[in-house]
Amino acid sequence: MSTTSSTPAPGRAADPQALPEPLRARPVPRPGRWVSAALVLVLAAMAVNALVTNPAFRWDTVWLYLRDVVVVRGVGWTLVLTFGSMALAIVLAVALAIMRRSDNPVMRGVAWAYIWFFRGTPIYTQLVFWGLISVLYPRLSLGVPFGPEFFVFSTRDLITAFWAALLGLALNEAAYLAEIVRAGLASVDPGQAEAAKALGMKDGKIMRRVVLPQAMRVIVPPTGNETISMLKTTSLVVAVPFTLDLMYATSAVGNRTFQPIPLLVVAALWYLLITSVLMVGQHHLERYYGRGFDGGAPAGRSGRGPFGSRGTRARRPRKQDFVRAAGTTKDDPFLEVTP
Repeated sequence: MSTTSSTPAPGRAADPQALPEPLRARPVPRPGRWVSAALVLVLAAMAVNALVTNPAFRWDTVWLYLRDVVVVRGVGWTLVLTFGSMALAIVLAVALAIMRRSDNPVMRGVAWAYIWFFRGTPIYTQLVFWGLISVLYPRLSLGVPFGPEFFVFSTRDLITAFWAALLGLALNEAAYLAEIVRAGLASVDPGQAEAAKALGMKDGKIMRRVVLPQAMRVIVPPTGNETISMLKTTSLVVAVPFTLDLMYATSAVGNRTFQPIPLLVVAALWYLLITSVLMVGQHHLERYYGRGFDGGAPAGRSGRGPFGSRGTRARRPRKQDFVRAAGTTKDDPFLEVTP
């Protein structure tokens, strides 16, 4: 004789395989949440009202110069500085991180000294020195130390204001990214590299094909933050001086028109727009490299879950699924499975 945990409806036979009725939990009332939410909404409305109704912001001027040619050109130069310096910094940071993990004490010492110097001095001071590089070294040469020179270059012609700003930003950022990359490499289980060595793989190939792809899950989030920070750090290239970036362009227009506040708002809106795009890209990169780990993409959407296939939306479980999971089949004479 079989028993069920629920009473069958009148006029219907009891189904021995019927699932129990689900419990209907009643949510606990939390009035504090609604009060705090209402308070936050009121404060947010007050802030928006203070921004929109204040005539000192001159929103007509903001809209006029938001699409100005000089401002848009400044946006372009800011993006070039951001992505160019980050590309150079990433390459140098990977090299520094590998040097920090090297068994060679000279490599470790040079990498440590580089990180110590560039992290220990302000970026503004470094950019000032890069702007004065032609004064410190009027000519650059390639040759034998304390010996003959094979190639001689004029520093003023070789390192322009743009290249000085790009190199200054990249060399400073590489010191911070090197520690991020080193932490990401250290997060990979050493057994991965040992297994690859057992298969006969070289050290360089192990780093490219085994270690770095797994370390990217740890490297990508802080690198995205550093990219967003670099976007705003480009406003300091006036120390070189480089006068084509967004911040300098808007400041110049504001000083010329005697309206600095509206032009500062223009710069802030452009920075917010670019930052929002970068945050979306960072989100997708994190999901891509976080596949298979806790907190990654849901199993029903991008992986194989118990009740969903790859690339499809997970469906609600049915009785057949529990039957398969229990190891029973349709051949069981005491079990009736309905589709």
